[in-house]
Amino acid sequence: MDYSESLLVHFRRVEALRREALDHKSIDLSSRQLCDLELLLNRGLFPLGGYLLQNDYNSVVNDMRLADGTVWPIPICLDVDEGTANTIEVGQHLALNDSEGFLLAILVVEEKWQPDKKKEAVSVYGTDDPTVHPGVMRLFDTVGSWYIGGKLEGVSLPVHYDFQHLRLSPSETVRIFTMNGWRRVLGFHTDEYLHCAHKETVLTAAREVGAAVFLHPVADLTHPGNLDYYTQIRCYQAFTEKFPTNMIQLALTPFAGRKAGPKEALWQAIIRKNFGCSHFMVAEDHADPHAGREGMALFYPRGEAQKLVADYAEETGIAMVPQREMGYHQKLKKYVVLDRVDEEEVAMISSAELRRRLVHGEDIPTWFSYPEVVDQLQCSFPPRSKQGFTIFMSGLSGSGKSTIARVLLVKFMEMCDRPVTLLDGDIVRKNLSSELTFSQDDRNLNITRIGFVASEITKNGGIALCAPIAPYEESRQANRELISCYGGYIEVFVSTPLEICEQRDRKGLYAKARAGKVKGVTGVTDPYIPPSNPELTINTAEITPKEAVQEILLYLEEQGYIV
Repeated sequence: MDYSESLLVHFRRVEALRREALDHKSIDLSSRQLCDLELLLNRGLFPLGGYLLQNDYNSVVNDMRLADGTVWPIPICLDVDEGTANTIEVGQHLALNDSEGFLLAILVVEEKWQPDKKKEAVSVYGTDDPTVHPGVMRLFDTVGSWYIGGKLEGVSLPVHYDFQHLRLSPSETVRIFTMNGWRRVLGFHTDEYLHCAHKETVLTAAREVGAAVFLHPVADLTHPGNLDYYTQIRCYQAFTEKFPTNMIQLALTPFAGRKAGPKEALWQAIIRKNFGCSHFMVAEDHADPHAGREGMALFYPRGEAQKLVADYAEETGIAMVPQREMGYHQKLKKYVVLDRVDEEEVAMISSAELRRRLVHGEDIPTWFSYPEVVDQLQCSFPPRSKQGFTIFMSGLSGSGKSTIARVLLVKFMEMCDRPVTLLDGDIVRKNLSSELTFSQDDRNLNITRIGFVASEITKNGGIALCAPIAPYEESRQANRELISCYGGYIEVFVSTPLEICEQRDRKGLYAKARAGKVKGVTGVTDPYIPPSNPELTINTAEITPKEAVQEILLYLEEQGYIV
C-alpha cells in the first residue's frame, strides 16, 4: 500500500464511489469507530492506510510493531458483531457511514477474523480483568467479537458543525507550523480543564526544548446537548490567549482514548508526530485510568509512560518531554515545580474541590485559574441553587411515592423558581411505554426512558419528579450516571413495608396477584431490589406525606439546591 497518498480520494472519484455505495452493504459506525476512522482518513494514524490485517494485528499484540517492523502500540481494526461478520465476505466492499447514514469511506475487505481478546487485553492494558480496568471492560463488552481489515478509500471526513476552524488535519497543522517558522513544536494532549498551573507547566517544558506549543485537546462530543463539552473548548480558547503571541496553536483531535497508560502515551506521541510535532509532553500518570481520581492508586507504575515514549523516541522521531507538576508557592507568589519544594509550602486545588466551589458559588482564587476561564466554567457548573435536578423516588406500589411526588410538585410550583415536571410511573407507562411488558428487560427499559426524559429536564435547568417502582438497581444506577452529568440527582427510597402497601392496595394489584389473576407484580411475583445508596430513605408507615416532603425539602436546602 502506498502510504504517501491521502486516503481521501480526488473529488472526481467521490461521486462514483457514492453511486457504487448504493449496492454495497453499509455499516453505521459508533462514535468510537468514527474517531478512529477520521484519524485514519486525515493521516493522523500514518503509516496505516486502512484497518490492520491479521498479520499486522498479531505483530502489534505480540511485539508492539507492525509486520514491517514499524513501532505501533495499539491495534486499529474495524470491529463488528458476529451477526454482521457472517454477512461479510473477503473481497467485499463495505460502505462506512456515520450515525445518520452519511457515506464517509469505502472499505475493501481483505480479512476477517475472531481475535483473542484476552491476549489483546493483556498486551494493550496489562490485564484481562474487566473489573480493574475500564478499557478491558469496554473491549469485552462493547467492542465487536470479529475484526475486519482492509484498505480504505475516503469519501469525506466526518461532518462537524462545532468549532470547525479548530478541526485541523495533519497537513494543515504542518503548513501552519512551517508558515510560523516553528522547527520545534511541543505537542500537548489533554482532556482536562486547564488553569494557571498548566500554563506554567507547558511554558517550562517549551523553554526546556526551545519549542512552540501545539495544544491538541480531545474533542469528545458524545451528546449534541452536552454543555460541558462546549464550555471545555471555550476554556481552551481562553487558555491559549494567555500565552505570548505566535507561541501556541490550538486544534481539536477526534480521539477515542483507551486509557492504556504507557502504550497509549506512545500512540499519542506517534499521532502528534504525524501532526508535525518534534516533541511530546508526557505526564508521570499519562493515560492512566485512575489518574486524578482521589483515593485511588495509579494502575500503571508512575513514570512508566514517560520511559516508554523516551525509549522509542529515536524510532518514532518524536522526543519525550516530562510534564512537571506545578504548585503555587504561597510565600514566593509564583508557581514552582512540586518536586523541588515541600508540599506544605504550596497551595493546590483539586478538580473535585474546584467543582465543589463552583456549585456552591464560592470564590475561585486568581492564582489558580484565569477569570476568563472561570467565567466559562460557571456556564457548566452553576451554583446548585440555579441547577436543574431530579428527585427519583423508588418503592413498591402503594408505598406513597406518587403522593409524595404530587405534594412536591405543588411545593415547587409555589416556589416558582424552576419549571417542574412530574413523571409518575403510571403516567409514563400509559404515554411513553405502553408497548412494554413487565419483564425485567422491559422494566429496565421503561426506567431508562424515564431517566432520559429527566436528564433533558435537568439539563435545561428544570426539576424532574420521578415516581416509578424501579425494582432493579442496574437501571437506577444508569439513570444516576446519566442525570448526574447535567445537574443534581437525589434518589429517595420509599421503604414502606410490603404488608402496609398491601393494606392500602387501592388498585387491587396485590389481591389479584395473591389470587393468581395477574403476574409481574413487584413484591409478590417479582422481586424488588432496594437501592444500595440512596440519598434519603422514607417510610410512609411512620410519617405522613407532608412530613416526607418536608424531609426532602430540608435535604435540598442543606445541599444548596433551594435557598
